[in-house]
Amino acid sequence: MSSNSNKNSHRLTLRQEREIARQNRKMMRLLEEKKRRAVPVSEYTARMRNENNIVEIEDLHTVFFTDTGVLKAVDGVTFDIPIGSTVSVVGESGCGKSVTALSLIQLVQAPQGQIVKGSIRFKTQDKCYDITKIPTETMRKIRGRDISMIFQEPMTSLNPVFTVGAQLDEVLILHFGQRKKQAAEKSVELLKTVGIARAEEIYKSYPHQLSGGMRQRVVIAMALACNPKLIIADEPTTALDVTVQAQILELLRDIKAKMNASILLITHDLGVVAETADYVVVMYAGRVVEKGTVKEIFSDPRHPYTIGLMRSKPEVGKESERLLCIPGQVPNPIDLPDCCYFRERCDKSFERCGGAYPESFRLSDTHYAACYLADKGMKV
Repeated sequence: MSSNSNKNSHRLTLRQEREIARQNRKMMRLLEEKKRRAVPVSEYTARMRNENNIVEIEDLHTVFFTDTGVLKAVDGVTFDIPIGSTVSVVGESGCGKSVTALSLIQLVQAPQGQIVKGSIRFKTQDKCYDITKIPTETMRKIRGRDISMIFQEPMTSLNPVFTVGAQLDEVLILHFGQRKKQAAEKSVELLKTVGIARAEEIYKSYPHQLSGGMRQRVVIAMALACNPKLIIADEPTTALDVTVQAQILELLRDIKAKMNASILLITHDLGVVAETADYVVVMYAGRVVEKGTVKEIFSDPRHPYTIGLMRSKPEVGKESERLLCIPGQVPNPIDLPDCCYFRERCDKSFERCGGAYPESFRLSDTHYAACYLADKGMKV
């Protein structure tokens, strides 16, 4: 009887569904109107907290208005990207990594997806903008030129009905106003830069005629076309074999060194993180649970979730019967608890974990963990 009542408590009545839909429509309309409104530049310019950072994300909340309620995809995320460094965001699927990146370039699927709170300060050559307040038209000039993105699956991000050259040329013509011939020469040069042989031939090819590794290189060439200050790489090595994966990572490292660009790397692969990142941000259920330098996170992880991720990866030369599997499930992002989101899955939880969600406790100048064990100075 009790199990039936619990099931029924999670069901919505028709009246509740209608009320949720009404509230959603109202909020989405207000937020969309705000984005389209013409505002003075002073309203979306800001000042960096630290001039050595290119991006400062502070208390970011991105939600999706659904038929069953408001889904909190990003729930108060805060971290910085220093100039010329690689910051890697890790966590299991659905933790908010990609939505955080899409929020940074205003590509969250609207009108359902909206940034409702927080700030994203981005420093260009002469100004600092708050991405959360910037009008859509102004953002189009920044996206692709100052901030570019390497998407997860190149076959879905490249248009199958246009040649590789036409898609590369479009970036240069749109942002720099180049003539067709100039753009074509630059596009071939970009293809050579990312290590594609027979660049002139590939320029005339369609995406389906290229291998997965070559398509990924084309997407990287598009991202580099305008010499961006920040490159967002969302799972850039997914579905690539180990050899090609190593080549792509080496290419990203070379590009960062040559252009002094910063990279926001989103990945599940902790091996990739250890090899390429300077700083690591660990996310769980839309929140940052731990952040620090790559050395601090790998050699001295403090949050039980971070430790679980480390123990779940295979290690060469180490024998074990089974890899660690973190028990339980991620909480429902529409009905998140007030306490620590990881509490029900944590084997180290104690009475205090059932109280308010833990703040981010400082362990060093660069190392922070949102866990009461870190506050007590205990080794997990």
